[in-house]
Amino acid sequence: MAKIFYTGNREAKLLSKIESSKERERIRTISTIRDNIDAFSNKVSMKLIETGLIETVSKSSIENQIARCLDTLCKAEDFDIDYMVAPFRTLISSPNIASLYLTAFVVEKLINHKDVIDVYGSDDDIYYCIQKELSKLLQNS
Repeated sequence: MAKIFYTGNREAKLLSKIESSKERERIRTISTIRDNIDAFSNKVSMKLIETGLIETVSKSSIENQIARCLDTLCKAEDFDIDYMVAPFRTLISSPNIASLYLTAFVVEKLINHKDVIDVYGSDDDIYYCIQKELSKLLQNS
């Protein structure tokens, strides 16, 4: 027999605070990226290439593609973002939405770009590489 859970006022307030803090973090992250698209896309593309996760014939082409992806992220609706990251939602327990969005972009779209030779490493490796650079950006802002 299934248990029936009744949420009281205290639980509802707690859930509301958790959701609103997640939403504030999402807005803060996207706002910070919007203000630093060029610098951030440069750092992410450089790090992905340096660590050997992406092999390419043109670093600037990868940087431009990542900048376009970040611009799209900043202008996208919540539904579009959630749709893009849906296959990667279980990658990590509490993911950063921007890092997850960029990971999905690299794995699903950038891999087919004409200047990309190959994408190496697991989805986790790509996510953590991007997240490391994003954490630095969020700390400095």
